[in-house]
Amino acid sequence: MINKPITPGRPVYIVDGARTPFLKTRGKPGPFSPVDLAVQCGRPLLMRLDLPADAFNQVILGCVNVVAGEMNPARVAALRLGLSELTTAFTVQINCGSGMQSVDTAFRTIREGSAELILAGGAEALSHAPMMLQDEAVEWLAGLQTSKSMTDKMRRLTDIKLQQLKPVISLKKGLTDPNVGLNMGQTAEVIAHLFNIDRTAADEYAVASHKRLALAQREGWLAGEVMPAISPDGELFEFDDGVRPDSSLASLAKLKPVFEAPYGKVTAGNSSQITDGASWLVLASEEALEKYNLTPRAVIVDSNWSALDPQIMGLGPVLSVNQLLQRSQLGLADIDLWELNEAFAAQVLACLAAWESADFCKNALGLDAPLGRIDREKLNIDGGAVSLGHPVGTSGNRIVLHLMNAMHRKGVKRGIATECIGGGQSGAMLIEAV
Repeated sequence: MINKPITPGRPVYIVDGARTPFLKTRGKPGPFSPVDLAVQCGRPLLMRLDLPADAFNQVILGCVNVVAGEMNPARVAALRLGLSELTTAFTVQINCGSGMQSVDTAFRTIREGSAELILAGGAEALSHAPMMLQDEAVEWLAGLQTSKSMTDKMRRLTDIKLQQLKPVISLKKGLTDPNVGLNMGQTAEVIAHLFNIDRTAADEYAVASHKRLALAQREGWLAGEVMPAISPDGELFEFDDGVRPDSSLASLAKLKPVFEAPYGKVTAGNSSQITDGASWLVLASEEALEKYNLTPRAVIVDSNWSALDPQIMGLGPVLSVNQLLQRSQLGLADIDLWELNEAFAAQVLACLAAWESADFCKNALGLDAPLGRIDREKLNIDGGAVSLGHPVGTSGNRIVLHLMNAMHRKGVKRGIATECIGGGQSGAMLIEAV
């Protein structure tokens, strides 16, 4: 594990941020592309800050499933948001960590003095993930196109078998690790088995996630963070629409395991939802704060990336958080609030168990004692991806945004946002309220 000291540099502040409602996919393409989503929440955010078009040095956007008509969605979104044509923009991709990678890249760029003001975000429209042709169908089409004569073309037309025309769901392939042959749900089953997470515990966690998000919506705690989105046909989307306030242990118990029937722990009810959504954060140096009369809401203290066996990718936050805490000479108890992305309820519970495990902390982290226990009242206090969804390129950005807002609401100082990343990686970011 790499555990380098923090490189000295300028302080980097988070000024503001906003996101769209997270919209559950419902078996067909949703009303917004990734860029549409980025623009929907970007415009009100920029209007709120009232910055000139040429204020930003860079735009960085995390996006995993880039659609064909929006290559480099960061640049497309920047221009549609009315930013200067001279503003550079690029897209980053590290699976589930893409939205946090945009923030991390902006943080390091400003800290080293290469930029003053950066718009960093994440956008994902999983409902627009394309359907793909099977390899056999592609080969057949290639043969048909290269046929020299009409006779040869007619012969080729009779070669195709109907089952070869059945499309492949690209999202399903994308959520399967090519090195270990496990999909993300199966990796959650692996770590649930390693830490004896039972089905009831996973379902209880899922119910709590829905209850917490429903409460946050009712109390208006997401106001200012969630910007309403309007589709081209005029439909208004104001809230994360995957929340189930009436969720209960009884209703979740009726669901069958999705990945490891009949005894698996992971079901559709205790997994993150497939959704569309976007999020932005504005990062600034002290010079930019003074120049544009901006008021910071948080300062980024440090960030860290870790990697591990893809089969247990869900345990990634345990590694990245440990390294982050060691560098800052902090313990779990020193953190006032946590945002740990809820890829799966069992995965979150396995991370909590790993931090409390003497064997795991000794063998995997090199510690003499367990790292400790995280108070559940400080963890994902307004719900998470199980209840509001996990648009993979966006979630890492959203958890930093919401952590900042929740810290201000609670009047606390220090928070960590962290996530597991498909492929066996993880990211963690330590911020303090200003």
